[in-house]
Amino acid sequence: MDGGKTMYYSAGNYEAFAHPQKPSYADKKSAYIIGDGLAGLTAAFFLVRDAQVKGSHIHILEKDPLGGGACDGYFDPKMGYIMRGGREMDNHFEVMWDVYRDVPTLDNPDVSVLDEYYWLNKKDPNYSLCRATINRGESANTGLDFTLDKKAQRELLKLFLTTDEDLAYKKISDVFTSHFFKSNFWLYWQTMFAFQETSSALEMKLYLQRYVHHIDGLPDFSALRFTRYNQYESMILPLEKYLKDHGVDFQYGVEVKDVVFDTTNLDHKVATKLVVSKDDNLEEISLVEDDLVFITNGSCVDSSCYGDQNHAPDLSKIKEGHGSSFDMWKRIASQTKDNTFGHPEVFCSNIKGTNWMSATIDCDDELVPYIKKICKRDPHSGKVVTGGIITAKDSWDNWRCSWTINRQGQFKNQPKDRTLVWFYSLHTDVPGNYIKKKMKECTGKEIAMEWMYLIGVPEDKIEELASKHVNVTTAYMPYIDAFFEPRGEGDRPYVVPKGAVNFAFLGQFAEIKHDTIFTTEYSMRTGMEAVYNLMNVDRGVPEVWGSRYDVRELLRATYYALDRKKITEAKMNPVEKAILKKALKLVKNTEIEKLLKESKLI
Repeated sequence: MDGGKTMYYSAGNYEAFAHPQKPSYADKKSAYIIGDGLAGLTAAFFLVRDAQVKGSHIHILEKDPLGGGACDGYFDPKMGYIMRGGREMDNHFEVMWDVYRDVPTLDNPDVSVLDEYYWLNKKDPNYSLCRATINRGESANTGLDFTLDKKAQRELLKLFLTTDEDLAYKKISDVFTSHFFKSNFWLYWQTMFAFQETSSALEMKLYLQRYVHHIDGLPDFSALRFTRYNQYESMILPLEKYLKDHGVDFQYGVEVKDVVFDTTNLDHKVATKLVVSKDDNLEEISLVEDDLVFITNGSCVDSSCYGDQNHAPDLSKIKEGHGSSFDMWKRIASQTKDNTFGHPEVFCSNIKGTNWMSATIDCDDELVPYIKKICKRDPHSGKVVTGGIITAKDSWDNWRCSWTINRQGQFKNQPKDRTLVWFYSLHTDVPGNYIKKKMKECTGKEIAMEWMYLIGVPEDKIEELASKHVNVTTAYMPYIDAFFEPRGEGDRPYVVPKGAVNFAFLGQFAEIKHDTIFTTEYSMRTGMEAVYNLMNVDRGVPEVWGSRYDVRELLRATYYALDRKKITEAKMNPVEKAILKKALKLVKNTEIEKLLKESKLI
């Protein structure tokens, strides 16, 4: 929007169901997309479907041999199954569902990815039967309560109402006290979204506003929906096939080192050249104004390091402030005097605060009884298992661990007698409860032993089970929380910066107002906005769902923040009680009273 193009936001079916006309200059355009992640793939999708650019004119340049970006999931014959993370979807991911309603599944070309996903989650709805454990696998009985005391409730409300500008560079720990951090709300929030106490208060506020309609589903994950298989097979492969079927050119093993710009006129910035590395050789691709460039600047999985059953990840090559995607972004950012290309150093200069580590634990049926005891479901049913992460509260002062089991098999070729557990830790620099080592220094076997200890496996069985009945791969990600770093206006470039003629920024480090990072929707929205801006597509981009403006959702959220109590039951001093009594008298027999009753607040 800041680039002065014609893109606009819309809401409702009129715009959503319309098909835009082909731009008159579509056949003259070519596109180079840097990165085969969701953002880049989405940009290619909208170039094909809505801008109607020829597929053969679209080139996706990916430095790795496998696409998908952070949405990965694959089997390595030497190491085993690898899943760095997972994705939780929302029914109001408007751009995502606009894409996947037109992308066929791999199994049935007559069924869209959206329909498959919709039918699955209707038939097998997600919810958790155990959100947290204590004392080595016993239920923590967190129930559905947030346990926010009066002071914590006020702190949360104040954050919700604070302007973005007033939250610039503030940490979560700057706006909350121990009253809040001791609550179940923070337990749920931190472990579900991977926030740290030092993360951006602004981003937490955006999350609160974006998902206020799901506050009732936060304790038991009933608000969430998941794909049938891992995110790579369920989301990336169908989209890649759609694009390949439309003639899009995919080039793997091609790393873009730099994008060269002519910024002589700050109101007419033009990308003029790509510098790429292919087969260890540097090459240049010259560009004209009809060549569009879509740049994925920064990556949360940059510089990831992997370990296996018997080896810890090798972290020796990690250099703070560096990584292929951030280095490219720094080169780009240095080319303009008006700072419209962002400030990458804000996000990649604090590995201590932005790293965490995950593990994929491939186990046989010897571990199933311990799993079933906690989650109360059979992992071999093909249905929801844990329904989301289970946090081991007894690890809170150690690794701060959580684990989950999604529908099995998570991979189409996964043996039926194997169960894949995804395990992650927010604290990699402190000893574990059982393994007295930093997680980042542990082998896969040692991480499996820590998990087994926390789920209640007898100590005299842990060594044998970890040696003979599991295979573990690990991923240390130094920048996985980089986008949560405290930031201010201008640190992330707008999708189409001011003066941009033929280029746009994509992904989690590009600026979109009101939406939230670390989601599939955010990446995909950048792709749609980039194409609609640069190609002047005459159709509305669906606005970010505005539940924060819906008084019904706000009242429901208040009810659940009060742990399902009426406002008359809340703790108040005499003055507050008198004010409430007077207010309720004023709204008696009005629509406001009806809304309060519908939300169960009175």
